[in-house]
Amino acid sequence: MPVREVYYTMMKTDNPPQKELTRTGLVRLFLRGSKRWFALAILFTPLVSLLELLNPQIIRFTVDSVLGGTEPDSGSLLAVLPELMGGTEFIRTHLWIAACAVLAVSTASLLCRYLSQLTQAAGAETLVETMRNMLFVHIQHLPFAWHMEHQTGDIIQRCTSDVEMVKRFLSDQLTGIFRIVVLIVLSLCFMFGMNVRLAALASFVIPVVVGSSFLFHRKIASKFLECDENEGKLSTIVQENLTGVRVIRAFGREQYEVAKFDAQNRYYVSLWVRLGRILSLFWVTGDFICVLQVLLLLVCGSVFAVRGELTAGEFIAFLSYNGMLMFPIRRLGHMISELSKAGISLNRIREILASPEETDPPDALTPPLDGDIVFDHVSFGYDGCPELLHDVSFTVPSGTVFGILGGTGSGKSTLMHLLCRLYDLKPGCGTISVGGVDIARIRRDHLRKGIGIVLQEPFLFSRSIAENIGIAAPGIGMDEIRAAARTACIEETVDRFRDGFDTTVGERGVTLSGGQKQRTAIARLLVGRSPVMIFDDSLSAVDAETDAKIRRALRHDFRGRTVILISHRIATLMEADRILVLSGGRIAETGTHDELMRHGGIYRKNYELQMKSPDDEAVPVPGDEPPGPAPQTAEVNHE
Repeated sequence: MPVREVYYTMMKTDNPPQKELTRTGLVRLFLRGSKRWFALAILFTPLVSLLELLNPQIIRFTVDSVLGGTEPDSGSLLAVLPELMGGTEFIRTHLWIAACAVLAVSTASLLCRYLSQLTQAAGAETLVETMRNMLFVHIQHLPFAWHMEHQTGDIIQRCTSDVEMVKRFLSDQLTGIFRIVVLIVLSLCFMFGMNVRLAALASFVIPVVVGSSFLFHRKIASKFLECDENEGKLSTIVQENLTGVRVIRAFGREQYEVAKFDAQNRYYVSLWVRLGRILSLFWVTGDFICVLQVLLLLVCGSVFAVRGELTAGEFIAFLSYNGMLMFPIRRLGHMISELSKAGISLNRIREILASPEETDPPDALTPPLDGDIVFDHVSFGYDGCPELLHDVSFTVPSGTVFGILGGTGSGKSTLMHLLCRLYDLKPGCGTISVGGVDIARIRRDHLRKGIGIVLQEPFLFSRSIAENIGIAAPGIGMDEIRAAARTACIEETVDRFRDGFDTTVGERGVTLSGGQKQRTAIARLLVGRSPVMIFDDSLSAVDAETDAKIRRALRHDFRGRTVILISHRIATLMEADRILVLSGGRIAETGTHDELMRHGGIYRKNYELQMKSPDDEAVPVPGDEPPGPAPQTAEVNHE
């Protein structure tokens, strides 16, 4: 079973995943796809250490027994192997045998090291792939409210820098711990076998270095957390500046943004400098202890050698083993400091994976979405904010064009967010139903596929125009893309581009004008052929004539579908079958254009502001055919 499926099987158990997602469990989950690679790396890594430990023994035997004439200990490996190679005397006259033995062991060590690093690299990259897949898929299923609460730059930093930190620790230290254990244990065994007092002197450094590492562990962790969080803030500044570059240039805010970035960057650097001071003290302390141990070992070993308690070959081998012992001990200290950093990064990743996803009830339905849409006594407020919608009730009949008018902050877009279940209603705050079925009982993906929406500021991906339009209907042909573009009044514009529909738009569609982006997004909505289509002020950047053409095309090509138009422009709404006027989160008026005009309320005031010049009695909607003879006016205002 693929790792992601295993992950989602675990995450969708009856027990709340955020309570069970411990750091240990998360590590085991991450390692599922790379276990075999790390197992091979763990196999080869101790072999490297074992082979490296053999060469000092060969050198010791050559110096003491071959050149010095001392008999090796009976029954030892160094007493048996020379006899198989012709005896000590034969080796003394053929020293190349000893050299070849050192070369053979070194070659075998290099081969094992190569295989160890190869399998470790494969495991590390598989681990990163697993972590990124899990994070990306999980983030895709998190509620819209979660995305509104978390900064994009911080999320990116967690998915890149923190993932890399965890990868470095698990791939380097996980396999390294086995090498460290082998080196420490075997080095001490060989050293105690040669001289117990000198070995005891050499081993005193182990508890001292490990103890000092744990003392620094907590300080390193707290400082690294602060650095990590501020790196996320720095990433957010960069991300916002890159996506909002046109706004910054338009208002001449370059120097302000540079100063803002520089201040955060300097603070971020200062945090790393403080952490660097702690790490420097940590490493200097460890190095001082290790150097002191080597000096004591050299003095005492020399004394033992002069007294005859230690042979020259044993002393050389002892120093070699001590050098091998110092590496894993210092590495152990480094591992503890890296554990501090990796633990912080793992916690930040766990915060994302432990965030509850959007869920559907087990008996979620997939009913047809071409029925009436009913808002029944709906009240809603965003978390931490006052209530925005107050007891709102209305019906959108199936197959009609429904218009919504309201001032800024009146709750127009919030109604559509609730309809798409980007936010859920709290118990007791009313219901929303489609075709008589409460949307809380409808599967989210089914509901969202059946309700297409175009926002006032549509998002376009950095792909070709054709790909942006066809993204809502995979496998769609070019003829259908062109038909949708024609309905959205963008086909002629695109054909004038040098590469036509193959033109690649910039990030977020930055290379297109506001009206071109809106019309491209409308075409993207149309290819999906959703039974419910919502235009959330998505015609605000097109001229009145194009607005009218798009509305006429929609009536002609998509008759029978439910269309919801949200707009500040009266001309966009006046031909809707029914119009709802919101004010302060409440329904102020509802009716047809004629009914609202006779009522003389908010709608009529907006009409008079937008559609009448000081000298006009009435003006027809620009670009539309009037229902009767046009009033005689001296001048027509085309906005």
